[in-house]
Order: sequence, then structure tokens, then C-alpha cells
Amino acid sequence: MNGFGSGEFWFKFDSMKRIILPFLCLLAIWARSIQAQEVPFENEVKRISAKYDSLGWSPGGTVFTGSSTIRMWSSLEETFAEENLINTGFGGSKASDLERHLFPLVIKFEPSRVFIYEGDNDLWANVEVASILTSLDNIVTRIHLINPNTEIFLIGAKPSPSRWEKKANYRIFNQKLSEYCRAKENVSFVDVWDALTNPDGSPRPELYLEDQLHLNAEGYKIWAGVFKEYFKE
Repeated sequence: MNGFGSGEFWFKFDSMKRIILPFLCLLAIWARSIQAQEVPFENEVKRISAKYDSLGWSPGGTVFTGSSTIRMWSSLEETFAEENLINTGFGGSKASDLERHLFPLVIKFEPSRVFIYEGDNDLWANVEVASILTSLDNIVTRIHLINPNTEIFLIGAKPSPSRWEKKANYRIFNQKLSEYCRAKENVSFVDVWDALTNPDGSPRPELYLEDQLHLNAEGYKIWAGVFKEYFKE
């Protein structure tokens, strides 16, 4: 008669368990890791949202959001001290990331004005201009569905020396973005390119940090001059 006794059964079961359990544990860890990677910037967005919840905020203010150029503008609130400002910039983001996290970074604050800087990282990552504009259009549409009177300002890509090899792509994006803004109600284009280049069109490395990508204090002073035009009575 084929088969095995209960002792042999439990021995084999215990052996299988020793093999399978570690595998299941590794599988669970892998699954959690994949799940965490499915939503880029989720933890950073949660921290930003929690920060302003703890500080307190009032509806009807101005939100600046977008990638690290906004996040690193540490003098923003000081520059516009009389304004009700919220800075929800999150470093390394693309337009699709802002689209994904639009509620906690923009919509929840019920702003009257929103300044957005996205597209820079997209272009460097070879995202097509049409795809960037689609994400930005989705963002504009969602904001205006809630309040069509919200003023939205889409900031053109800046001329970073470290990304100068793709200057043509950046100029095309800025042109298309400007055309898009002209065709939309309550949407304006903010041109920062000319303010950060020399009269001959060349970049100005002295306005950037050592990485030649992010603006330094002098660069942000020039930005402040550009944006002050949008805060005049």
C-alpha cells in the first residue's frame, strides 16, 4: 500500500513550510515596495499638505507650485510679504506628477491665483511637448471646473546652462505654452527666459548654483522682478 504515515506527512509539511514562508515574506516585501513606487512623491506631498494644515491657511490666496525651482524659492514669502502665499513646490516633479497630486497641492487651498512651473524636468526626460501640454491642460481644466474665476499662470521653462544642449526643445515648449495660454480664459503665460539670458541670447551661469540648474539668490532676485508685475494693484 502506497502512502506515508502521519509522522512522515508532518515532516514533509514542516519542510515545505520552511521553504515557502521565507519566499512569501520576500514576496510581501516586494509587493509593498512596488506599491510605494506606484505613487511618486506621495510622501513629500503628504508632508507639504500637513505643513500648511499645521500652520493654518486661508482660502483665496495665491499658490505657487511645480518642480524644484519653485520649492527652492526660499525668499518667495519674504518677497511678497503682503500676499497670502502658499508654496507647494516638490522637487523633481513633472507635469504629470502635479496632475496626479493636484488636490492636496492646489485645489484644497481654494486659491484665487495659481502659478505653475512644470515642463522643465519633462523636457530633460524627453517627454514630448504635446504630452506636457496635455497634462497642463488637464490641470487647468480641473482647477476651472471648481472655480472658473481662478487665475492661472503657467511659467515658461528657464534657460539653465546645464540643459543648454536642449535649448531648441525648451524654446519650442515655451512657444507652444504661450500659444496655449493666449487661447484660454484666465490663463496667462509667464516668460522668464529673456530675464535670465544675456542680450545675445546666451545663458548666465552666474545666476545659478554650482549644478547650473537651480537658481541662486541673484537668480531669484531677477525672478522676483518678473513676478512683481503680476502682483501690482
